[in-house]
Amino acid sequence: MSVSAPLSAAPEPARVELRRVATNGIELNVAIAGEGPVVLLLHGFPHTWRLWTDVIGELAGRHRVIAPDLRGFGASTRAAAGYDACSLAVDAEGLLDALGETSAAVVGIDAGTPPAFLLAMRRPGLVRRLVVMESLLGRLPGAEAFLANGAPWWFGFHAEPGLAEVVLSGHEAEYINWFLDSGTLGRSVRPGIRDAFVSAYAGSEALRCAFSYYRALPTSAQQIQEAVDSGRLTVPTMAVGARPVGTALERQLRPFADDLVGHVIEDCGHIIPLDRPRALLDLLLPFLAERAQETIPESS
Repeated sequence: MSVSAPLSAAPEPARVELRRVATNGIELNVAIAGEGPVVLLLHGFPHTWRLWTDVIGELAGRHRVIAPDLRGFGASTRAAAGYDACSLAVDAEGLLDALGETSAAVVGIDAGTPPAFLLAMRRPGLVRRLVVMESLLGRLPGAEAFLANGAPWWFGFHAEPGLAEVVLSGHEAEYINWFLDSGTLGRSVRPGIRDAFVSAYAGSEALRCAFSYYRALPTSAQQIQEAVDSGRLTVPTMAVGARPVGTALERQLRPFADDLVGHVIEDCGHIIPLDRPRALLDLLLPFLAERAQETIPESS
């Protein structure tokens, strides 16, 4: 299903509390806002929790929003290892546990999608709803058209150990700016958010952590395959695409998802929450509000 995406002014910023939360041997920098059923937001590259700036306010009117900087990103611990999807899912699970939450809707984009997916596969009692956006799930079938000309060029560049951080040190701003411009189809993002992202990735150690996600992709792909081989995705799920991923993620999920809806936001770049926040909220809010249909036994 395609959704049009009119341009809109940025919403009022939410009142956000920042905390440091210990989980899985590290500390995560976590933005928290609002009250109500929990929504856990997992960002991607090259972002921090501020990727969600334009959607947190409206979400927080109905939900308790929890948006961490992922392991190694932003102000979270720059760990030596643990950048595979399973470890990131354990980080997320431990975060919810540390905050006393026993149920959450989980929303992941880009690098946040594989851990969100694995968390839903392994803990369906914890994840009440799943939203995944603009990413691929390992080597699962369904993304052949997207990958017809090979993976995006930066995947190989980032995956080579030690290379990208040496080449890019001192040029982080230009590199991050390219992704922000490309991910909004040339519309870019507001200067304050742009500066926050550039600052978060400044220095060789910050870059090493970011590129460790790409270096762990083979391990993550194997973890995803094992999860699919051993079970089905039973959590109600929404796959949201834009440019460039489109419907590829939905196609990957379709064979083993019991309850899946897919949308593509037209005229929208990869960084959906900043490029088309209104269109995303128009999909998220009703989906997160839905309750699983109860089965009423027939009278005997």
